[in-house]
Amino acid sequence: MSISLVGLPGSGKSTVGRQLARRLQVPFIDSDHVIEQRIGCSIREFFEREGEPRFRDVEAEVIEALTLNGPGVLATGGGTVLRPANREALHSRGQVVYLRSSPEEVFRRVRHDVNRPLLQVADPLNRLRDLFAIRDPLYRETAHFVIETGRPSVSTLVNMIIMQLELGGTPPT
Repeated sequence: MSISLVGLPGSGKSTVGRQLARRLQVPFIDSDHVIEQRIGCSIREFFEREGEPRFRDVEAEVIEALTLNGPGVLATGGGTVLRPANREALHSRGQVVYLRSSPEEVFRRVRHDVNRPLLQVADPLNRLRDLFAIRDPLYRETAHFVIETGRPSVSTLVNMIIMQLELGGTPPT
């Protein structure tokens, strides 16, 4: 079974995804890492050099390819849901879990992380609030399940996801 995680930058997709894949004994893939391998530099550098629209083009190609892979856990970039084709590919080719974090929670987690291009602004918390307002409906549209991240531990979140998948009639393999 293919499971994709969506959510704001810093909502825990990579951390939770890695543990979820380990628990389910399936491969873990981080789409941002695949993109960086493809473009040969950091996403931040590419963003600065080529701009967001070109980055989103590369991201769409990568999501299209990765969603055709076999069983595994895929952590997506925070903006993956901005393109309708990505939302459709994710939703139709596997189970999608939205790790829903408030902008304030995310800010607390990532305020010192300089590798997040969209947050390199004068007021990152306000930027996160803007991103949340735009993306929350798109994450919900894409997802089969919404998990409120709040303050549970990573292992608790993994258990919550597995329980949701089982309740949803898609037992983890």
